Amino acid sequence: MSTADHKQAFVKMMDEHKKLIYKVSAMYCAQTEDRKDLMQEMAIQLWKTLPNYDKKYKQSTWLYRVVLNTAISYYRKSQRRKKVIYPIDESIISVADKPQNESLEENLNQLECFIQDLNEFNKAIMILYLDGNSYQEIAAILGISETNVATKISRIKKQLKKKFSTTKTQTS
Repeated sequence: MSTADHKQAFVKMMDEHKKLIYKVSAMYCAQTEDRKDLMQEMAIQLWKTLPNYDKKYKQSTWLYRVVLNTAISYYRKSQRRKKVIYPIDESIISVADKPQNESLEENLNQLECFIQDLNEFNKAIMILYLDGNSYQEIAAILGISETNVATKISRIKKQLKKKFSTTKTQTS
């Protein structure tokens, strides 16, 4: 691939998938500057690995894999540097359009906080799951079996339901 072709393919890919990159970086970094650093690291990794992209796979599958692996590595490094986890700034991520129902908005915000508390691998699974990826796509992106994906999603759902019910009983 020539340099011009590489640049053109990269720019097109970044434009098509900028929301995905932003969403993943926001789930792994609470602070604006950290998010910017992570997005820059993601762009660098995508640039470096683009020539290795195998067109027999969906580009989004490959992109998720690179972006999530970069995010997980960045998160682990930052955890070693910082021992404090900041809560997510709710104005940064929009899980959905503004809900009409206030309790729905409250539940979405609570879900966002609960997902923030997951370990980096389970957080990646939930990002992929909530984006509507199939178990097969999630397995391919994360390099685990479909059965493992199903099991992990089931366990995470139970964990989140338990947190919701605990929160509801505490506020009642």
